[in-house]
Amino acid sequence: MARPELPIGTWGEIRTQRLGPDRFRARARFRDYDGKTRDIEATDTTGPAAERALKVKLRGRTTPNDDEITRETRVSRLAEVWVEEITAEERIAPQTIQRYQTSLRTAILPALGDLRIREASVGRLDRFLRDIAKDRPSAAKGTKVVLGQMFALAERHGAIPTNPLRDTGQQREPRRKVVALTDEHLHAVRAAIREWQRPVPGKPGPRHTGDLADIVDLMLATGARIGEILALRWEDLDLAAERPTLTICGTLVSVKGQGFFRQPWTKSDAGYRMVVLPRFAVGVLLARKLVTADNPHDAIFASRRGTWLAPNNVRRQWRQARADTDLDWVTPHAFRRTVATTLASAMPGEESVLGLAQPGGEVVDGQ
Repeated sequence: MARPELPIGTWGEIRTQRLGPDRFRARARFRDYDGKTRDIEATDTTGPAAERALKVKLRGRTTPNDDEITRETRVSRLAEVWVEEITAEERIAPQTIQRYQTSLRTAILPALGDLRIREASVGRLDRFLRDIAKDRPSAAKGTKVVLGQMFALAERHGAIPTNPLRDTGQQREPRRKVVALTDEHLHAVRAAIREWQRPVPGKPGPRHTGDLADIVDLMLATGARIGEILALRWEDLDLAAERPTLTICGTLVSVKGQGFFRQPWTKSDAGYRMVVLPRFAVGVLLARKLVTADNPHDAIFASRRGTWLAPNNVRRQWRQARADTDLDWVTPHAFRRTVATTLASAMPGEESVLGLAQPGGEVVDGQ
């Protein structure tokens, strides 16, 4: 009867042979991951030492095949293959891939790029993530996502038995206390922004377009993000209805080499929604409709050239306006919290001073 074949990744009996003074050789038959059985050997000064060296060699056996990802592959090469894969699959948005590449370039590759995959132990990766988290907790969280996907690819290729990122510690962000703004705060914000963008003779720097105050008003009215507000089109409005509505169905995104453009979906599935507009927001939009020139995108907020407003420029203006008016503590997140809190606490028929409560600002259409 023929001897049964070795299971893949295992070896047979270890044989030790003396080659000379203080020189021994240990050999064994090993069935590789490509199905072929090969002779593997190791030498040392004693028989037991040669046997131990052989076992180390067998346990760390690299599959001799044409796969480009093995235990000996550098982390930098693993990153290249992973980026090529996710780009070709087209399942991840281009701006997300760009964010992943930034994390690779600025954090992962400088620290880990020269390591071989087998050298990226749980302990080494955990220390790396904790060092980042000391100063930048959110960056550590994003870095762990990138590394987790990279080493999942290495695991699929058989380069490692398990993904080491699974056993690293949890990355926790410090909780930020975000409070809902009062009506007094909201009035102050609106007034301060409109005063800030008022033209001042002799004031240095570029002249403000006057868009920021209207953008802030719509953020207050809807709780939407800046990118979602800038992606609004006139076709997304129904101001003639008994209860005027606005549909948030896209956002502006930026991709390196392509600039920024309107993405016809929001940051999350829950982001697609229709909201009933409060009176002050309807007034803002009607006033803009009277003075806004037509543009190819049908954008509510367009540049002087008829293009989409750049989100980064608007965010920069928003930060500067808050700094100049002592409103640094007011953030878009606070706006979203304000809308949610107002709606949650409003009774039917009640309205806040700004009209943010029922019926204005509520989410409708089952969203």
